[in-house]
Amino acid sequence: MASVDLEQAGPVPPSASGPAAARPHRIVVLALAGLLPFELGIPHRIFGRAKDAAGRPLYEILTCGLAPGPVQTDADFAVAVGHGPELLATADTVVVPASYELGPVYGEGRLTPELAAALAHVRPGTRLVSICTGGYVLAAAGLLDGRRATTHWASAEHFQQLFPGVRVDPDVLYTDDGDVLTSAGVAAGIDLCLHIVRRDHGAAVANEVARRTVVPPHRDGGQAQFVERPVPRPQVAGTTAARAWALDRLHEPLRLVDMARQESMSVRTFTRRFREETGVSPGQWIVQQRVDRARHLLETSGLSMDQVARETGFGTAQSLRKHLRAVLGVSPTAYRRTFRAAGAANVPPADGPSDDGGAAH
Repeated sequence: MASVDLEQAGPVPPSASGPAAARPHRIVVLALAGLLPFELGIPHRIFGRAKDAAGRPLYEILTCGLAPGPVQTDADFAVAVGHGPELLATADTVVVPASYELGPVYGEGRLTPELAAALAHVRPGTRLVSICTGGYVLAAAGLLDGRRATTHWASAEHFQQLFPGVRVDPDVLYTDDGDVLTSAGVAAGIDLCLHIVRRDHGAAVANEVARRTVVPPHRDGGQAQFVERPVPRPQVAGTTAARAWALDRLHEPLRLVDMARQESMSVRTFTRRFREETGVSPGQWIVQQRVDRARHLLETSGLSMDQVARETGFGTAQSLRKHLRAVLGVSPTAYRRTFRAAGAANVPPADGPSDDGGAAH
């Protein structure tokens, strides 16, 4: 298997000092023959809508091919790409969408000489992202060895057979391994790009991008790729009303029996139907909604940690800290420091002790 010698280091953050700080974080999308037009457009649409409080773009999105010129899609048209692979050397993040004309990559797990030469331009420390079967390219380059990754559920078994050194998770929407991120098929690329915006700039910026794109602001990466019944069958009750009821009461204790009662179902039937429609259990879903609400309050308000905990249904600052650490890997105080929205910059800091107990972050 061909391998590209890219040093596994952390990504260049958008706020990094040095030359990258003089311009927005640069994302270079690698367009390969047989690409899916929908997936090619996802990075441009999602990252291109991310702006700071002054309306300035937070990302610069460019496209390159193995050579400048037309790149055939899997549809009846080609796209004109103005940049060659040398552009990859300037990227802070490289995105590889799926394509269907890379025989050696999909058939034998090896890079073509042209593709290997192109990836050799990528600088050490560049963040790497794949959408759908674009993960085959990263895997064939040896960049997913020993890492957790995903791809389209229909290709997951083949992917694992071809690349046994990759820890393939066939069920999730996307994976985040720090400087290497992978998504499942097609629309899961939207979820991954929104996740990256959220990771880089906080929930408020990501939510605004989602609103403008008219997509759900957050589907957790661990959500199932394939749910049995995303839309209830005609004349079959769903769980939509119960979810709306719960969202209005996140600050209150929520019992499963009360949610089931909103749909006039038994707890057992409700739990099964809920998982079929969302891919997660009611308890997991409630925790994620509360975490999302907490992120919003931490970014946009001066509420104390105890107040945020009460408003989000976590009850205590200790419980809030536990859940945010489990989901985000940081304390509420560290999250607020990093992602405090400009609109809340003049809100006086809340009274009371820090939630992190003096721990370093």
